Amino acid sequence: MAVTVDEYLARFDGEVRARLDTMRATIHDAAPDAVESMAYGMPAYKLDGKPLVYFGGYGKHVGFYATPNGHEAFADEFSRYRQGKGSVQFPHTEPLPVDLVRRVVEFRVAAIRG
Repeated sequence: MAVTVDEYLARFDGEVRARLDTMRATIHDAAPDAVESMAYGMPAYKLDGKPLVYFGGYGKHVGFYATPNGHEAFADEFSRYRQGKGSVQFPHTEPLPVDLVRRVVEFRVAAIRG
């Protein structure tokens, strides 16, 4: 199991790796004060000690987790994607919705910081 985000990302290559690198950069740009770590076996971000977002790479999609309230706030925009409890799946067959990810992260930052 990967101990760092760099180790986690090193397990991927090609287009999937590029998509994961884009997720990482987008989160970092939208929340530069967030602390990056690993949690639940995937890259995790905390802000002021509180969970911000998580993401993970899978065979057919990138999983994005913006709990507790990010999914509710963006339910309409997430509705076009397959979802699980607290997760949304961005399929590798479609462009990564970078603007949506950025807006979700910014929403979560505002929710944490008031």
